[in-house]
Amino acid sequence: MRVVCLLSAMLVAGAWSACGQQALPEGPGLSADYPGDVGIADDARVVFAEDFEEATLNAVGARWMDVSNKDGQCLALSDDVPEASPGHQSLQVTSHLGQDTGGHLYRVLDRPLDTAFLRFYVKFPKDAEYVHHFVHFGGYNPPTRWPQGGAGERPVGYERMTVGIEPHGGNGRFAPPGAWALYTYWHEMKISADGRYWGNALHPEEPAIVPKDQWQCVELMLKMNTPGKRDGEMALWLDGVLISDFRRGVPIDNWTGMGFSLDQAGTPFEGFDFRTTDALKVNFLWLMLYVTENAARQNNVANPAPGNRVWFDHVVVADRYIGPIAPVSGTAPVR
Repeated sequence: MRVVCLLSAMLVAGAWSACGQQALPEGPGLSADYPGDVGIADDARVVFAEDFEEATLNAVGARWMDVSNKDGQCLALSDDVPEASPGHQSLQVTSHLGQDTGGHLYRVLDRPLDTAFLRFYVKFPKDAEYVHHFVHFGGYNPPTRWPQGGAGERPVGYERMTVGIEPHGGNGRFAPPGAWALYTYWHEMKISADGRYWGNALHPEEPAIVPKDQWQCVELMLKMNTPGKRDGEMALWLDGVLISDFRRGVPIDNWTGMGFSLDQAGTPFEGFDFRTTDALKVNFLWLMLYVTENAARQNNVANPAPGNRVWFDHVVVADRYIGPIAPVSGTAPVR
């Protein structure tokens, strides 16, 4: 049973938890109004949508602000799509050790948000390897048309807050690509043992193992706090099932520079103070596959494969819960 509240674990859409906060939905969401995601990009609640159905990769890239595709070998259009998709193409991203670190697409959102939902479909191959970094979401103040650095540095409360939706190998405990974690940078993150500030990884109570050779719907909610309050929140859904909800009061284990996990036997979380000014909002999406030899080394792999790849499709950013692709045959939206 997923722990999302000290007194309540199972949440039902539209209900209120025993903590007195509105429960998060599961299953169908905004996408239920748009079977197959057809027309979802035109919904006023949607800030950005990408289905990779353009005729060429260049046409896809024109919708993004920064494209990394070294020697034209890292990004490609593929005919592998999720089962529920009425489309014909996805984006394949490939990395080649010793030649590149993979590829990415990055853009600033047309409308910055205080509460944002990112949903994407992803598929790892049967021979998936460990990755270094994956999809990142968050805010820069001021926004930039390219992704910023800052690895190993703690952000200032008014300038940056980022979260990576990433598979982590757990030092080799989990088979590649690993288990889902939220690799988070913010101004109150804990310091690492080496004196640097590496992202604090937040985990559900039970490891959420990333499947291979099948498409998975991943959705993240990032709610920025009210400045001066600890009411920030993050939540993760897999295939429309709420896996973790990190908010004030949920029980967690020991919080270190490595991060923390939900833990029913733990102590109440103090809550997220992600920002010190409301000028810092969720305003960028960075879709990437970033692979280095260090990813293998950290997971005790002596001889990593020379290549790694992943597929993305049906990317949507909205100001409310999106949910998995609705069947094209259609059913009445569930609220």
